[in-house]
Parts: sequence; C-alpha cells; structure tokens
Amino acid sequence: MIMNPIDEMGSRSSLSRDVDSTDIDHWEMNYHEAAIFLEEGENNEKFDSHPRHPSALPAYLLVHNKLYYGLDLFFSMTLLALALVENPAVDRFELPAIIHSTLELICLGVIGVELALKLRWIGWSTILNHKRTMIKCITLFIMVIEAVAVLVRQSSHFRVTRGLRPLFLVDTRACGAVRRYIRQILQSLPPILDMLVLLLFFVCSYSLLGYFLFSAHENFYFKTLPDSFISMFVLLTTANFPDVMMPSYNKTKWSAVFFISYISTVLYVLMNLMLAVVYETFTGIEKDKFRKLLLHKRQACKLAFRLLVSRQNPNTIRFKQFQGLMRYFSPKTCQRDVILIYRQLNSSGTGLLTQDEFLNIYDAISLRWRHKDPPDPWFTAAWPPLRTFCRNARVLVSLPYFEYIVYVLIIGNGLAMFIRVMESSVDLEDGARHFCASWDAWVFYMLFLIEALIRIISFGWIDYISSGWNTYDLSVTLLAIWGSVLLLMSPGFTFVVILRPLRILRLFKLKKRYRDIFGTLVLLSPLMWSTAVVMMVMYYFFAIVGMELFAGYTLENCCLNSTVEPFYKFYSNSSNSGIAYYYLNNFSNLLTSGVTLFELTVVNNWFIIMDAYAFVSGQPYLRLFFMIFYLFTMVVLTIVVASVLEAFRFRIQYKQQTSKKDEELMLHEEVIIDWNSLQQQIHDPKLLESLQMDFVYGGVTSYIGRRARTRDVLQRHMYITEITQWLQEAENEERQDINSIIEEAHINARLITA
Repeated sequence: MIMNPIDEMGSRSSLSRDVDSTDIDHWEMNYHEAAIFLEEGENNEKFDSHPRHPSALPAYLLVHNKLYYGLDLFFSMTLLALALVENPAVDRFELPAIIHSTLELICLGVIGVELALKLRWIGWSTILNHKRTMIKCITLFIMVIEAVAVLVRQSSHFRVTRGLRPLFLVDTRACGAVRRYIRQILQSLPPILDMLVLLLFFVCSYSLLGYFLFSAHENFYFKTLPDSFISMFVLLTTANFPDVMMPSYNKTKWSAVFFISYISTVLYVLMNLMLAVVYETFTGIEKDKFRKLLLHKRQACKLAFRLLVSRQNPNTIRFKQFQGLMRYFSPKTCQRDVILIYRQLNSSGTGLLTQDEFLNIYDAISLRWRHKDPPDPWFTAAWPPLRTFCRNARVLVSLPYFEYIVYVLIIGNGLAMFIRVMESSVDLEDGARHFCASWDAWVFYMLFLIEALIRIISFGWIDYISSGWNTYDLSVTLLAIWGSVLLLMSPGFTFVVILRPLRILRLFKLKKRYRDIFGTLVLLSPLMWSTAVVMMVMYYFFAIVGMELFAGYTLENCCLNSTVEPFYKFYSNSSNSGIAYYYLNNFSNLLTSGVTLFELTVVNNWFIIMDAYAFVSGQPYLRLFFMIFYLFTMVVLTIVVASVLEAFRFRIQYKQQTSKKDEELMLHEEVIIDWNSLQQQIHDPKLLESLQMDFVYGGVTSYIGRRARTRDVLQRHMYITEITQWLQEAENEERQDINSIIEEAHINARLITA
C-alpha cells in the first residue's frame, strides 16, 4: 500500500494504543488528543490528569462535555439550596428530613459519579497530587455518611459540615476563575498573617495597659482582662468609639491619649500598611499567575504540535492536520475562519506552520474576522426611497455635531427630572408618575429611541451593538419605557423611578478620569464575579455554623441589665426609638443569617449582636465566631481593595504607554488571501467551491481580525519584555533537561559496555 506522505504520522497518539484501525483513524485520534492538550492548556489543567489510554477516553469525554458541566453546576447549586429547606428552614420552605436527605444523596450521587469517572482516567495513585480532588473526595465521603444518618434517624443533628457544600460549586467548570482567585487569596495569606500577628500584638498590649489603667475607673469595658481585649478588638473596627472612651475620659482627660494613640497606630498605620503589603504581594502574584498560565499554554501547544507533524515534515504541520485539529478543538469555527487563523499563524508565508508559529494558536482563535474593505452598506439592495433615507441617516450620524446634540438632549432630560423632583406631589405614587411617566419623560424617551433607530439604520444592527455604550443606551431607554408603562398600569411599582436617570451616566464618558474608571470596571468585571462567589461561599459557611450555634436562641427582650439591653427591649410605646429591632439580626434561617452576616461585615454596631448572643447563650467564648468572621472578611476585602488598586494602576500605565494608534495596531491583524495560493493549500473541490462566497475567485481578499480588549490581551502587550525573558528562561530549562537526559543515557551506555 502506497502511503500519502501527508498521512504518514510523525508520532502516534497514546489514545490509539492497542487499537487496530486504519491510518486515517489513527490521525483522528492524534487530532483528538492534540485538542485535549490545548483544552487542558486553556483551562489551566494539570497534564498528569491527561487521559493516557483508550479505555480512559470515554470517561474523560463524558465528564468534559457541556451537558455534564450543566448537570454538575445544577446539582451543586441544588445542594447549596437545601439549606433553605433543612431545619432551621426559611418560613414555609421546610421539608421533612426524609425528603431533603434523599435530595442531598441524589445531588451527592451525581457529583460522586463525576469523581468516579475522573479517577478512572487519572488513577487512584495520582490522587495525592490533586489536592482539590482529594479534598472533594473526603468531603463527599463525610457528607454521604451524614446524609444517610439523617435519613435513618429521620432528624437532623449538629452538621457544621454543611458549610463545606460550596466546595462542590467551586469545583465546577463554570467557577474556574473563582478557583484561580481563591488560589491568589491563599498565596496572599503569608504577608497578611504576618501583619495580623503584629496587629494582634498591639491589640493585646493595649488591652493589658487599658486593664491596669481604667479598670479602677468604673469603666465596665475594662472590668476584666477578657473584657479589655474584646473592647480593644471592637475598637479596632471603631464600632464602639467613642463609647469605650467616655467613662475614662470623664475621670481624666489624659485618657484620651491612650485611645487616640491606639486608633492612630492600629487603624491608620498598621491597617494601611497591611493594604500596602497585600497590594505589593497581589501585584507580584498577578504577574506570576500570568507567567505560569502563559508557560502552561506554551507546553500544551508543544504537546499538541508533536501529534500533528508527519514523518516527511517533522518540524512543521500542514493545513490538513491543522484543519483536523480544529474539528475537535473548536468545532463551531467555520472553514473560512480556520483558513484565516492558519494564514495568520503562518507569519513566514511558507504554507507550513512551525512550532514557534503554532504557539500563538490561542491568540489567533480569539480573533473575530471581517472584510477589510466592507461590502456595500446593508441597505444597498433596499427599496430606493428606503435606501435614500438610510444613506441620509448615515450622513447625519457621521456629522461631528450629532454627538453634541445627543449630549444636549441628555442634559435636557436631567433638567426636566430636576424640575419634576422640585414639584410637590399629593403622594408617592403621584410623584413617581410625574417623574418618569409624564409628558416630558415620554418626549425624551421617544427622542432617545429615535436616536438609537437612526444609528441602527445607518450602520446596521451588528455594528451598532458592537459598541458597549450603544448597547447601554438602547437597554436603558427600553427599560425606562417599560418602567413607565408598568407604573401607569400599577402605580405601586414606584421603584421604576430609578430607570429614567440612568441615561445621564453617558455624560460621564466626556471626562477622561471617568473613562478610566469605566475601563477599569470592564477589566474588573470577571474579578468582581469571582469576588462575589468567594464572598457567597464565605457567607454560606458562616451562616451554616451560625445557625448550628445560635438558631435556638431568641433575642427579643433579651440581655436584661446589660449594656446592650436597650437594643433588644421591645417598647410598646410607638414614640420610642426603633433600636429595639436588633432582635431581627439572628440566625433563624439561611436568608436571615445572610443579612445578619452582611451587617457584621459593615461592622457598624456589630459588637451589639456579638454581646447579645454571648449573653443569652451564657458562653462568652462564642464571641470567637464573630471575631473570626470579622478577620475573614477583613482579609478578603483587603485583597479585593488591592485587586481594584492593581487593576486601576495597570490601566493607567497601559494608557500612558499606549497610544490610540498603537492600540489599534495591537488589537487588529490583517490577513490577505490569494485564490491561487488557496487552491494550492486546499485540495478538496467541494470545500473550494463553498469558499467562493468568502474569497474572491481568482483574486485577492483581505480580512481584518479583531481581538477583544481583555485583560489578558493588555497584559501580553504590557509584559512584552518580561514575556521574552520568560520564554528564554523556559527554553534554557528545556535544553538543560535534554542535556541531562543525553548525559544520563551516555553514562548508562558506558556502564553497559563496561
């Protein structure tokens, strides 16, 4: 049998081991495994979990598909939601133990199937190298035992382990960015812990000094050493200042020196130093994370490249092999884009991809392609009068004064709203109707809608929504119209008044500082999502622990003869202050616990809740729950602030170093396709025939590929010098590894000869 040189494999996939099939089938397995390597590089997965045998492939493919991703996410979310129906449950949501324990076992079973399939291809021997998988297995085992115990006993027990349920959510495919953010938090902990130790040293020192200075002043905040420590810990958050100072200040005015020096030291010096240390650490971790991901993707590309070369071309790959790879790695990419990606990668123009060119595949796939010379406007073939109208609309939108007219309309809308606010109204519903459903409101709604329609008619829907500001303007306008209609139909929905002022936000685009802020928010949006999930995980854990510890206590009219009694004593006289409603801050169910924890996060009067539970439980050590929660939130929020500062600094540096022209060149790639060279590259007549719609037959066609302005793209531009150094270091390490292998082989050969 005469082999086509293109089809002679340079290396054979491990997934086709021990499988009798044709050479074409072997190439398909090579394409498939190469795509798996690229996916592992993109998802930052370790290569030691890569399937190494044909028997492992079905389990791998079953777990790595969108259907199972959805099931895993659904059952992980369902598992979290069970806390709403388990005792203590949200009112009217409580289910019998047999039902919620059965549901829990079903959810754990689905998650367990995923773990079992994963262990099938990574093997039990390698589980110790996968800490996340090992932790997930142990947690799953404990929860299954507890769920079975609840099912058998038909009643729940002390189950703080329910707080570990978010681990399953974090391990889903949708939360990959969340896992990376948690890893950054853990990497930032050492300097934070160092600063916390220093901070607690000052708290303890001042607590000891305060006890000996003020315990004789009839200051109950310093009656005992534990009271002194708790008072100074709370003072760290300023929640009890100046109350804690006043009794001693009444005795001697010099006592103010103690409290002022303490606040100045721990709050204004040490806390800000902690932020500075965390910021510096986070910045280094962010760059190191980018470096590791870059090198991991580079390694994935090398492993994939090894499976795509042929014996005749061991250092390059042809378009046929690249096309086969794309069928598995990016099956939704059309043939036109596959050709454009291949040509963009082939910067040498030889028609064959070298390894160095192939290393850029992740960037090339992210490009979105369009004709460099756009075809005639979308309305070219329209009815002549309509075509004339659309052409005039395009001329109008292109005028330099059109934007200023829009800004004048927005300012006029703001003035109209101000006048409506100043008008007196009979009641709230009448005021809301005058504010966002009056004649002037409808005039501006229609003008804004006409402006959006003119832009859409001029440039087409695709070009219109490609601008984030256009999408925002149209969305806000349609929401405001919907809100006004809703208010006219149901006057009680006064909350829709917020929709009309949102259009004024467009004015902030005029000032550069605000544009930088909005740009930073865009860069931060993935990080903010990860932060929200991390905060939810932390809230869930502490809410479960709080319910197990405090759900049985009632705070209404509690804490008699204590300092917090006024906050919980319910007065029958309606003229009294509403501070007695603090009893609503409890842990009676998951939702109420979440609200209580948020109030503790704000730290305003948080010690009142802490002291109340310490009083009603008779266990002063339970204050540790609230103090630990404060430390956790302080650590996470400090890292959030550091990440915001780092993102803002990064954007400012980027804007200073990059001009608009440089940015356009960086975000765009041009590819020129000559039909004759395309015929030499592609030998499939049917494919060539289908491509005549995208490329000029017998001529030349130019396409422009555009990158999204993501943080990853900007980092590649900002770290261009560092990237060159990183790649050089990686090449040197690989050479050293190869030299050591060769040297070891020579030594072994000499030993055998001897």
